[in-house]
Amino acid sequence: MKRILSPLLIGLLATGLIACSKQGPDTQAASEPAASSALSIGLAISTQNNPFFVALRDGADAEAKAQGVKLITVDAQDDSAKQISNIEDLIQKKVQVILINPADSDAVAGVVKEALKAGIKVVSLDRSVNGAEVSAHIASDNVAGGKMAAEFLLEKIGGKGNLVELEGIPGSSAARERGQGFHSVIDGKADVKLAAKQAADFDRAKGLTVMENILQGNKDVKGVFAHNDEMALGALKAIEAAGLKNVIVVGFDATPDAVNSVKAGQMSATVQQKPELIGKMGVDTAIKLGKGEAVDKFIPVPLDLVKQ
Repeated sequence: MKRILSPLLIGLLATGLIACSKQGPDTQAASEPAASSALSIGLAISTQNNPFFVALRDGADAEAKAQGVKLITVDAQDDSAKQISNIEDLIQKKVQVILINPADSDAVAGVVKEALKAGIKVVSLDRSVNGAEVSAHIASDNVAGGKMAAEFLLEKIGGKGNLVELEGIPGSSAARERGQGFHSVIDGKADVKLAAKQAADFDRAKGLTVMENILQGNKDVKGVFAHNDEMALGALKAIEAAGLKNVIVVGFDATPDAVNSVKAGQMSATVQQKPELIGKMGVDTAIKLGKGEAVDKFIPVPLDLVKQ
């Protein structure tokens, strides 16, 4: 019996060992995460009460899932103090890279320096960080977009008339740069007057209120440039309520509501950014930094003009 069983046992044991030896490496390979999956990325958004930044977040989230990395998103609700607190939390969670869309480009400099001191790479999205060195800045060329809007407005009003500029959040790089591009075209034009320039904080309701107040003092307005689509849509509602016709309204971002408004013949144009692409490129850049790869300091995202 021993002579019969021994070969059987030996055979069974050998078979088991062979199976284990084949299963071991394959199982380990299947269960081992990809090199990038250990990466933890923080995404500090200025607000999720704006379709543009919701699209940016969605682009980042989709790419993080596709690449198998962890993405932690925090919302500042357009409050720079809250954003500072959010980033401090991300530092405590020991993320390897922080993607930041500043609520205020100046206010976040201190906490960005804290992150850098903790060995965390930082990449700014859409809006830059003033006073701290980040690894990369991913954005559309806001200055070029402001110029694009101004040139379109001048063409549509025949090079003469009163214009209104609705500014974004004071201190944000987007507001400053879009305004810079706009003024580089209209300033010095003898037949063009900037009748009003007021901040509406990138907000649709504020855009409506500010435009209503402007029109109460002066209804002789030929065109409006709003630093984003939300303010443009609010201004459009005020213009319609005032009974004005043929006022050229140009926004910035090409959000779905704005594009639909342009197609309906209401808004005249919107400068098209690609927020989903900004979010995607942010995650891709974070992965490269996590691997120790070099990245460009400025990574541009293409612009276009959606018009009637």
